[in-house]
Amino acid sequence: MEAVEDTNSGDLTGRQRRYLRGLANPLKALVQVGEAGVSEAVIRALRDALESHELVKVKLQQPTDKKADAELLAQKTGGQLCGLVGHTVILFRAHPENPKIELPAPGSAS
Repeated sequence: MEAVEDTNSGDLTGRQRRYLRGLANPLKALVQVGEAGVSEAVIRALRDALESHELVKVKLQQPTDKKADAELLAQKTGGQLCGLVGHTVILFRAHPENPKIELPAPGSAS
């Protein structure tokens, strides 16, 4: 299993990204990026999914550069990249008014 650390992770600590990857483990991919790549329709669908779920998996189908696609998805949606496992991107964006996921405090012990 391949896990790639994000260079554009925003405010998330490594511990918070690990926690979110753990929460994402049982989730199914809600958005798929096909042969056409990252399109406006994919971005809209991903924004909607992040708005309602906060933590979303995105499946990339035959990406030419999966790291670049993952970073582009995070940038275009305002999400934070938690991980890239295989061809699956894990993105997080807390709901601005009613967050469902409570992140561990930075620097707190397990």
